[in-house]
Formats: sequence, structure tokens, C-alpha cells
Amino acid sequence: MASPSYLAVIERYEEYRHALYDLIASIVTGIASPALFDDASACDEAVRCAGKHYPFVDLLYLLDATGVQLTPNLPVRKGHPAGGQGQGSNRAQRPYFVLAHAQPEGVAITAPYLSNGSGLLCITAIVRIHHGQEAGYLVLDIDLAEAVAFLMGDASRKRFVPFFKGVYSVIVAGLFAVVGLLGYAALIELTEIFSEAGGANLHLKPFGVIIFLTLGLAVFDLGKTILEEEVLMHKDVYRHSSTRRTITRFMAAILIAVSIEGLLLMFKSAVGDGEHVLDGVWMMAAAVGLLIGLGLYVYLGALAEQLLLSQKPKTGAIKAD
Repeated sequence: MASPSYLAVIERYEEYRHALYDLIASIVTGIASPALFDDASACDEAVRCAGKHYPFVDLLYLLDATGVQLTPNLPVRKGHPAGGQGQGSNRAQRPYFVLAHAQPEGVAITAPYLSNGSGLLCITAIVRIHHGQEAGYLVLDIDLAEAVAFLMGDASRKRFVPFFKGVYSVIVAGLFAVVGLLGYAALIELTEIFSEAGGANLHLKPFGVIIFLTLGLAVFDLGKTILEEEVLMHKDVYRHSSTRRTITRFMAAILIAVSIEGLLLMFKSAVGDGEHVLDGVWMMAAAVGLLIGLGLYVYLGALAEQLLLSQKPKTGAIKAD
């Protein structure tokens, strides 16, 4: 399975960072309570509520005024590798604590970084809480990819991605099996050519081998394109460039197959069988038409995406209140 594209996640983060900040700030503010420092059940309830309503929250824990972790990492999502760890650790040098210490009020949120605990791209939100005469900090680790998907309403589609990839994998396996059959047919044809050396139509028989091999090449290229585009590579369905790239690769595979078959028909006609010369000409004309249409599609698609990007409002840096 393809790993998440961190570049795509960061691009979405930059695009929606203000809305994402407002969402996370409201979550942290809603959870923050002095009772968290005095009652373990309050922490358990905060974890339960966060897990129920905000599936992108990874961990929750508390720090004292000096940055020492008071509670272990409380995993909001089950199975987190860093859950239950960290109690007593000094977090005073961590970027989120430095940011919160420099900003006494409001919610502070870090820039995206790779989490040591989960290995995923995440951001950390921290807020100061006054309880009695002392102060402490509530810290939330956020899975950035899941938070962006939640904000964009893409969480449901992502659940079906493994199923989609499985279906594409089965289709690719079938295409590769066809490639194997075409290669076997080409081998049989080649064996017959050598066993019947000196036949009357010997100069035409190699074209049958070439046809099988070129068809196998076209089918293999099609299967390879599906495997790379739909299974191995990250595909951002919200970007026109991703769809344009996929269509371009599919059409390129078809163009290669049509062009080769057209040339073969013309060569075959030139060496004695002139019956299909017009078919070869029409196939080459079709390839030229496909190439022109593909060029127009790529050009107009790029212009449309450039126009859409130019109309989007530019986002600046996050400023905590």
C-alpha cells in the first residue's frame, strides 16, 4: 500500500491552516479544565470524548509549570505506540512548550513535524491552565493527515481506499496474466517460424510475433500505469493535476499501441500484402488525432488549474490569540 504523501498533506495544511487552527483551538479550549489536574477520571472522560468526536487526536497529557510531564501519554486512538509512556519526562525544551511559555494566554500550535512516537506527520496544541495557585499545561498531539481529511469531509472516502486498491491490484494481476499469454503465443509463433524455415510466406510470419509482443507491451504498460497510479502512488483526488496525469499516462499507452500496430500494417503491406495499407493509414491518422486531442486536454487542463489556484485566497502564518 502507498504511504501518505506528506507533501500533499502539508500543501492542504497551508491551504486550510486558519480553519484547522480554529478547529483545534476550539477542541483544546473545550477539553481544558482545572479538574484534569486533580481528578484522574476527568482525564479519562476527556480522552473518551476526544476519541468519540475527534478521531484525529492521537495523545493527551499534562505538564506542570516547568515542563515536566505529570501524566503518561493518554492515547485517544487505541493502539498508539507511545501510549502509557512519558510520565516524569522533562518537556521544557520541546518546541510546543517553548511556544506556550512565550505566549501565556490562548492556544499555541506548532508547525507540522514527524512524531517520534507514531512516525506520522503531526502538530501539537498546548494551552495553559490555572488550577488553584499553580499553573499547568494541557497538550494534544494531532495526526495532521487525519485532521485535514476530517476538515475536508474526506474521512469516509479514505476508509474505502484499501478496498479500491485491492480491486485495482486484482485487475492489474489479470492484465499481467494476459501479458504472459501473449508472450507465450509469441514464443509459439517464433518456434513455428524456425520449424518451417523456407516456407512461401516466411517474410510475413514474423509480423505475427511482433503483433503479439507489441500487444503484450501495450497491455503491460496499461497494467503498470494502473498499478503505479492507483495502488503504489499517492493520488490527491482534489487536484486536477493528479487526474490529468493519470489520463495522460493512459492515453500515452494507447497511443503507443495504436502507432505500433499502424506501422506494422503499413510495413506488412509494403512487403507484399497490400490489402491492409488503408487500415494502417487510418490507424496512424487516429493516433495523430489522439495525440492532438491529448495535447489540447493537457494544455487546457493546466490553464484551468492555474486559474483556480490564482483565485484561492493566500494564507499567512498562524498567529495564536
